[in-house]
Amino acid sequence: MPPIHHRRATAACAALAAAGALVLAGLPGTANAQTDPAASSSSPSSSSPSPAETAAVDRTSPEVLKAMQRDLGLTSAQAKARLVNEADAGAVAGALRAALGRDFAGAWVHGATSARLTVATTDASDVPAIEARGARAEVVPYSTAQLDAAKARLDRAAKKAATRDAPVWYVDVRSNAVVVRAVHASAAKSLVSAAGVPSSLVQIEKTTERPRPLYDLVGGEAYYMGGRCSIGFPITKGTQQGFATAGHCGRAGTATSGYNQVAQGTFQASIFPGKDMAWVAVNSQWTATPYVKGQGGQRIGVGGSTQSPVGASVCRSGSTTGWHCGTIQQHNTSVTYPEGTISGVTRTTVCAEPGDSGGSYISGSQAQGVTSGGSGTCSSGGTTFHQPINPLLQQFGLTLKTTGGGDPGPGPGDPEPGGTWAAGKVYAPGDTVTYGGSTYRCLQGHQAQPGWEPPNTPALWQAA
Repeated sequence: MPPIHHRRATAACAALAAAGALVLAGLPGTANAQTDPAASSSSPSSSSPSPAETAAVDRTSPEVLKAMQRDLGLTSAQAKARLVNEADAGAVAGALRAALGRDFAGAWVHGATSARLTVATTDASDVPAIEARGARAEVVPYSTAQLDAAKARLDRAAKKAATRDAPVWYVDVRSNAVVVRAVHASAAKSLVSAAGVPSSLVQIEKTTERPRPLYDLVGGEAYYMGGRCSIGFPITKGTQQGFATAGHCGRAGTATSGYNQVAQGTFQASIFPGKDMAWVAVNSQWTATPYVKGQGGQRIGVGGSTQSPVGASVCRSGSTTGWHCGTIQQHNTSVTYPEGTISGVTRTTVCAEPGDSGGSYISGSQAQGVTSGGSGTCSSGGTTFHQPINPLLQQFGLTLKTTGGGDPGPGPGDPEPGGTWAAGKVYAPGDTVTYGGSTYRCLQGHQAQPGWEPPNTPALWQAA
């Protein structure tokens, strides 16, 4: 279903881990990893928090675990182990991405409990370093930089070419290719030709899917603006409270009412197509909370926004279908809806239906994004796309509301005294900051928050 159209739409816009023993031996956070001779001098000490502790997977709601068990066919123990392993794998993948540099060709987890991490490289000489960190190595022809560049050429070509019959394309690290999913192969070939991308970098897959926006505040609750959408994540912007949601749900100036039909707020900014992001400022009757609505109305705590790797579990909350889980298939996906093409979204196996648009995607306790669109239903299965939350927060200068509570610390772009690191700022892998007289390199994308200072979070930062 493309952006999933809201119900009664009349406008065109319209997890956890008992963080005990880690199952994934050899990855950071385990005793093996800390004594690994291939580890850098900046490897965490035994007193440093593990990746699972940084990601607060021990605070993942029981509702997330239940949804994972139902939708991923897991036992309770497997769901808990999976979240610990995914946090571990993200830290290993981030460190190897920094170490391999131009050779890095992607990373992904697999297995019922995500106990296996594969890291790809274009240079066979990197294999020992990858295996020394407990990951499986795969040598491939193309780096992620090469594939990202090819996809960027497709994105540019799509601005002038008709892509309704070739609606989805993305970098697939598992197949080491740019995949174009097309209703008609000729449409995919035309797009590839117009972009001037070598056919050796591209795989064309047949599909019958024609995604559409998922139109129809705690994250996942309904709100109304002529139709219905779902709240993504409560946020703040300075002293103003509000929430992040999908851009296709409304334009700047569009008024909203809450799940109870009480006047709520106004869209402040919206981007769609191109991206699918927006935020709503609410009036004084509404208060932003660090929660997402779970099954039966229970509240799920949001601990941060560390992006999960390909293959990781992810759950979604929406006002139509409630809680459903699946896995992350690809990041950096482009998809064409009837209204136009959006880029930089994440493709997942989670189902969704009209009215779920804008709703929350969360891995464990870490916010991932807001529901954009997809195809299929929660009865027949399907594919959905979410707008990643970190670029949304960065675009509009928003701060995610988290369960950390207390003093929110410096605002975005407001550096810590004596350094450039700042709470509230969004960081991407490879970004560098200074803190306490030392330089650090970001390993995993996230929005910084008090307590996540570089020396305290080896899962997120590495001394450069």
